[in-house]
Amino acid sequence: MKVSEKVFDYKNDRPIKSYTLENDQGFQMSCIDYGCVITEIISPDRNGNLENVVLGFDTLEEYENNPFFFGALVGRFAGRIKDGEFSIEGIDYQVPKNADGHNLHGGAKGFHSALWDSKVIQTENEATVEFTYFSRDGEEGFPGNLSMTVRYTLKNDSNQLVISYSGKSDMTTVLNVTNHSYFNLSGNFKRTILDHELTMESDYYLELNEELLPTGHLVPVAEDTLFDFRNGRSIREATMSDHPQNKLASNGYDHPFLLDRAEQSGIELTDSVSGRKLVVETTEPAVVLYTGNDIGGSYSIRGTQAEDYLALCLETQSPPDSLRHPHFQSAILKADEEFKSETTYTFSSNG
Repeated sequence: MKVSEKVFDYKNDRPIKSYTLENDQGFQMSCIDYGCVITEIISPDRNGNLENVVLGFDTLEEYENNPFFFGALVGRFAGRIKDGEFSIEGIDYQVPKNADGHNLHGGAKGFHSALWDSKVIQTENEATVEFTYFSRDGEEGFPGNLSMTVRYTLKNDSNQLVISYSGKSDMTTVLNVTNHSYFNLSGNFKRTILDHELTMESDYYLELNEELLPTGHLVPVAEDTLFDFRNGRSIREATMSDHPQNKLASNGYDHPFLLDRAEQSGIELTDSVSGRKLVVETTEPAVVLYTGNDIGGSYSIRGTQAEDYLALCLETQSPPDSLRHPHFQSAILKADEEFKSETTYTFSSNG
């Protein structure tokens, strides 16, 4: 295993560290301790060509000015909270309304923009970047002094990245975190993800209203074939769909899907041209599929013009706005109890 460290940039006179972990197959992951951002994942195609498969930038300024959370850890609460309001144990809380009157991904000063402490832990068969952060009671309006530890671990014997999360608060609070990487398996963004195929063991998705908030209705995917990924389907189909749910998500997906926990390999993304495949396994009860429907604009991503559908997110988490829907899995973390979560990303290619 190779591990390198350098200064990525500076913020408030503090150096932001960049780490690159590389295994013996040349598979690499780079990250920084600003927002625990994954800046690059280098993975081989079927011909052994090593190319980047996630969206990212080369400067801190670009990350600070881009509203799409590229590669970042988001929290304290991933997804939307209606009106930025919730109640816990009879106490009402108001958190920032940073997205059309609602709270999104923990607010403008959430985990994605925090400066985390970081260190490398290395053994013979794996290397880990460990990030720690202390979120004080009342930060962005959330209750409890919360201690977070996040580890990005690269395996040497497989092209596998494991992200593990743990947290503990001195007050009952909410905690729902995910990594917000955008994947494009074509390599160096040669094509959009429209012809990527996604397979997912999910029997239900969450219906959204026009503000992209869950209505509370669990829709069987069998009733809406474009939401049935159990036998695999391309992303392109949804962009041409007249289905109201695809339309309100800007001609694509921005939907939570409930996962079948009996299926250990529940999510597979493939690109037939490059031969690359990504398998995502998680302890979380849901995944939000966001197909990059609105990420285009007058900016570039490492020399590539930004465009809609350039990459997609697979945000493993608890359902958004779960405090309003008791039949969703709860994201409440009791005082002094430990939150634990793990998601594994395995990259491979067929010959």
